[in-house]
Parts: sequence; C-alpha cells; structure tokens
Amino acid sequence: MQEGLNSTTFWLAMALVLLIEGFMPFVSPATWRRTFLQILQLDDGQLRFFGLCSLLLGVLLIWWLV
Repeated sequence: MQEGLNSTTFWLAMALVLLIEGFMPFVSPATWRRTFLQILQLDDGQLRFFGLCSLLLGVLLIWWLV
C-alpha cells in the first residue's frame, strides 16, 4: 500500500537531516571545524558543483525509492 508524502513523512525526513547534520559537530567538533574552514575556501563555482551533485543525487534517490 502506497501512502505517499504526508506530514509525518516530511517531519521524519527533517528529523533525519538534523540527525545527520548534528552528528559530526557532536562527535568531533575540531574535525568538523577544519572541514568547514576548508569548505569556506572553495569558490562559488566549486560550491555550485557540489550543490548540483547533491541535488541530483537526492532526486535520483527519491525517484528510485518512490
């Protein structure tokens, strides 16, 4: 039975994002800080490339799972 996207699914997805985003700063704040500083050194084109890759991967995963 396919239920589709409802508010519970949406909030579960948001909770998962928060869990993933909070894991590294909690477990290893120094490593997270160094990584963040390296990301700040990237130029706009590089950031857009990584953003595009993330968007495409997300769309492909959603398409594959739904």
